[in-house]
Amino acid sequence: MDYRNVAEDVLARARKSGADAADVIVATGKDFSVTVRLGEVETLEQAGSKALGLRVFVGRRSALAYTSDFSPAALAALVDETVAMARVTGEDAAAGLPDQWTPAEDVELGMFDPSPETLPTEERIEWARRAEKAAMGFSPEIDNSSGASFSAGDDTVVLANSAGFVGSYRTSSVSGSVVPVAQRDGQMQRDYWYSAGRGLGDLITPEEVGRIAGERTVRRLGARQVATCDAPVVFDQETAAELMGHLFRAVSGYSVFRNATFLKDRLGETVTSPLLTLVDEGRRPRGLGSRPFDGEGLPTRRNVPIERGVLRTFLCDSYAARKIGGTPTGVARRGVGGAPSVGSSNLYFEAGETPPEQIIGEVERGLLVTDLIGFGVDLVSGDFSQGAAGHWIEKGRLAHPVHEITIAGNLKQMLMDVDAVGTDLVFRGSSASPTLRIKKMTISGS
Repeated sequence: MDYRNVAEDVLARARKSGADAADVIVATGKDFSVTVRLGEVETLEQAGSKALGLRVFVGRRSALAYTSDFSPAALAALVDETVAMARVTGEDAAAGLPDQWTPAEDVELGMFDPSPETLPTEERIEWARRAEKAAMGFSPEIDNSSGASFSAGDDTVVLANSAGFVGSYRTSSVSGSVVPVAQRDGQMQRDYWYSAGRGLGDLITPEEVGRIAGERTVRRLGARQVATCDAPVVFDQETAAELMGHLFRAVSGYSVFRNATFLKDRLGETVTSPLLTLVDEGRRPRGLGSRPFDGEGLPTRRNVPIERGVLRTFLCDSYAARKIGGTPTGVARRGVGGAPSVGSSNLYFEAGETPPEQIIGEVERGLLVTDLIGFGVDLVSGDFSQGAAGHWIEKGRLAHPVHEITIAGNLKQMLMDVDAVGTDLVFRGSSASPTLRIKKMTISGS
């Protein structure tokens, strides 16, 4: 079935039924996942999916609906019911398709790699087994496992609107992970590691995934609390990326018009340390967040909302742009069941100039955070408080593991207090950060 034709037929019927404008997204995919625990297959799933989402506008009134039934009768009913819903909804002056658009570009981003599909099911299972075996073989103190997994996906998206835009792209993904469990003196700890990419060649070996997961897990044994204090805090790559996620939400146009960000009315001002530059790269080759156009059909691009500490722009889809008087930035994300909204593509802090070993080595007494627990950020006030685990630093060396502590501060000040950014920017997903150091936070422990 040619889903471009399906989308265009639905649009034509929507216009005939009284819609002034409309867009259609069709998403199809195949997904595989296997989970192995202690060498035995626990779950094995393979599924296909197909769905169509329709959004219609009658003036500034809108409605949306979706279906997985592509029969002519079902699609006709979907159109008629969605247009009828739009007629009775309230008006919204910001609703509508993008004011300007360009034809879909033929740009090669390496989003699809056929290699995952060529791997037989037994070899996918074996990948997970090998990762788990390597993790459990790292140390005799690793005596259990929460499981290892291997996943692969193949997805196609078609987007069309009544203004004449029609575009499509195909993506692949593959990933593997393992979560070993270790025990010492009655204390149990677990940690994880993973690898992900577009194709098999993007993955590190399952043995390497297992070795790193085993090393991280054993390093947590013997963890204890530390006395409450104010001290420098180093965020490793994984936890720094979580911190970056809070900042991304703060630069969203939706947060601005909802008065839900401390960055409102601060364009052109210094809002973070000059060591920080935040980038959202929509067309990074083989990036797991890359695509040629966004959820509204606008071209994706490289956005730099924060450049050397200065807030340059807010990230907006068409709706948010109209609400705050901004410009769409090609960052709309949309599933078949919802309206577009602001979403990241390949989000990262640019790498700095300080090796991570030096970042830690310069700390007399402080904390390396390797795990953040819970969600404790108020983007209006900036108040930040999260559970954490990691390692205590004494005289530039990791002294012992730490758990059951809370780190607290204010995100506004934390971002200003970043005094070191690592050279270790590595993408393992669609977001990445180098190691970051904040010169002082409150660490609450015993």
